[in-house]
Amino acid sequence: MEYILENNNIEEYLNYDKYIDFDNEIIRKKALELYDSSYDEIENIKNIYNYVRDEISHSGDIDSEIVTKTASDVLIYREGICVAKSLLLAALLRCVKIPAGLCYQRLTKEDTPKSGYVIHGLNAVFISNKNKWVRLDARGNKLNINAEFSPDIEKIAFPIRHEYNEIDYPVIYAKQHTLVIEAMEKYNNRKKDIWDIESIN
Repeated sequence: MEYILENNNIEEYLNYDKYIDFDNEIIRKKALELYDSSYDEIENIKNIYNYVRDEISHSGDIDSEIVTKTASDVLIYREGICVAKSLLLAALLRCVKIPAGLCYQRLTKEDTPKSGYVIHGLNAVFISNKNKWVRLDARGNKLNINAEFSPDIEKIAFPIRHEYNEIDYPVIYAKQHTLVIEAMEKYNNRKKDIWDIESIN
């Protein structure tokens, strides 16, 4: 897939904001803990990615009610849904000056179009020595989900099934999409409320 940058100024993919809040001390501390100056860029990206994927739980996998809405909240509570975990990965990478963006997919809720759709959040990272963007999915692995970091071949959690009208949105966003922000801000209990955004078009 050919990606489209929301902003052609790569510096925009290094900024912090209310949601990608690496100005928060807890994010800075964790980023410096994970970053190793003796590693090359790819090794550091992999190390940070593996931390978010493996050490931060997906809220659905642990049947949690908590809704984390910022990168720092995800780190504090050590959990989040996919769009929240993508904020933490972006924050940790940006904190060590590695450009990172946010990407989205439209997926079926329960493996059938009749069940409706949900927005899935993932990341893209710019690998400078390869001069390219690579998508990463830190959702968290489990049975039948095996996302990995690969600088050459994309290995995300959910390959799109076009016959199910699932969508890979090609835009790499510098900030969380407005519709996703609006949905998250009114989403206060993961188990009781309804994640009701099905498209970002």
